[in-house]
Amino acid sequence: MGARRRIVQRGLYFDEIEEGVSYVHAPGRTVTEADNVLFTTLTMNTQSLHLDAAWSERTEFGERLVNSMFTLSLLVGLSVTQLTQGTIVANLGLTDVAFPSPVRVGDTLYAETAVPSKRLSSSRPGEGIVTFLHTMRNQHDTVVATARRTTLVLLSGHHE
Repeated sequence: MGARRRIVQRGLYFDEIEEGVSYVHAPGRTVTEADNVLFTTLTMNTQSLHLDAAWSERTEFGERLVNSMFTLSLLVGLSVTQLTQGTIVANLGLTDVAFPSPVRVGDTLYAETAVPSKRLSSSRPGEGIVTFLHTMRNQHDTVVATARRTTLVLLSGHHE
């Protein structure tokens, strides 16, 4: 066989990311009990609200809730393939993280990301700083998490 053109899945380079656009990420992800228990125990977050079904039944929620740090990780993770796979240099920070509604085992979560701003880096040629506003909703279209993430992203033609 002769040489073929290869297309490698990647995120967007700095110059491909558009300000004022909302990127909808797919597929969504249904959260399982195993996700919650594994993440909670791996991170040593022994909060009864995540692990103890009998204790959690007596709370205002009536059941265990999914660890909010898992929710945050999934929120960012759902954006990677479309936005930053192989094009990110570094996460510079996360701010304005909020969890307006709880996540429960069995919820299916969907994410989208708005880009309010971006600028070329003044100290790192070939790279730019992009601000992402991530929003996660459950299957009922209820917002369950939001976060502002600042990233350092490669310009096209400046592969690491």
